[in-house]
Amino acid sequence: MPFDLLTTVETGGCSSKIPPRQLEELLARLPLQVDPKILVDISTHDDAGVYKISDETALVLTTDFFPPLVSDGYEFGLIAATNSISDIYAMGGTPLLALNIMMFPSSAIPLEVYSEILRAATTRLHEAGVSIIGGHSIDDYPPKYGLAVIGVVHPDRIITNAGAREGDVLILTKPLGTGIILAGHRLKMTTQEQLEEAKRLMMRLNNDGARLMQKYGVRSATDVTGFGLAGHALKMARGSGVTIKLNMSAVPMADGTYSLAEQGCIPGAAFRNLDYTERETLFAEGLDYSLKMIAHDAQTSGGLLMAVAQAKAGELLSELQASGHPEAAVIGVVEAKGDAALVLR
Repeated sequence: MPFDLLTTVETGGCSSKIPPRQLEELLARLPLQVDPKILVDISTHDDAGVYKISDETALVLTTDFFPPLVSDGYEFGLIAATNSISDIYAMGGTPLLALNIMMFPSSAIPLEVYSEILRAATTRLHEAGVSIIGGHSIDDYPPKYGLAVIGVVHPDRIITNAGAREGDVLILTKPLGTGIILAGHRLKMTTQEQLEEAKRLMMRLNNDGARLMQKYGVRSATDVTGFGLAGHALKMARGSGVTIKLNMSAVPMADGTYSLAEQGCIPGAAFRNLDYTERETLFAEGLDYSLKMIAHDAQTSGGLLMAVAQAKAGELLSELQASGHPEAAVIGVVEAKGDAALVLR
């Protein structure tokens, strides 16, 4: 019988991140490097760092890893690899090279599982045109896997979470709900079809989104992962000095997400994310509680949240939907900075 990776963890995927408020307080105490070649650093809590090496090329650097969120090693490797290169796409870059990061208890789990994780990641990165050129492993429990990734982008075409402008519309490329669906699976509250849909969403690359953002001159985006849609939208609003309004009734959701939230299947990470956003968020009167918590659901390998000029949004959305992202939708607008950085309605 195959080894079940879920027996090794209580939480996995991006829901295992340090709570955003604690992380922000920690990072605030770290000194920033002063170097004119550093184009993006941790000051805006962006998806990746960017370093200029010439007038034509900048490096995009990121790393991501987490404990298992599914039972099967091969599927875990696919999801982890897809997630790790997503930050490069969110910056409008092209991923090129990667290094494996593996923590694996060699005496507690069959080594065949280790092999399956790496085989899956290699397959996914090959599809994305990325070469794995090394890595590092340690004996550790529970297992964790991810990648350090290097990509490239033109210095004048970097897409950051600090570039949203008044009048932009917000497009989300993948449905929400993977955190809730995975929690529901562990509680035996989901159907197999709902679980498989969540896996497919997490395995879908964000490369089409990156390509179309460059084609249409998008200057602001972020990928939606462990801090939830609300948390990442708040970071975009702060970095850009604007107010972001999200229409939760327009947000696409994976099948079963809303009904599970209605039944109280809301992971702890959602409450930690709410603790982070609520001081700077206006929740519209009458906002459905389940929708409020879905906005804070920690996503793993989630979609891109793009701030797109209104005149270009329709064409971009049509191309995005035609390229394999049929659920992509306009979910909000960017307005001049008001009393709240984020509005959920």
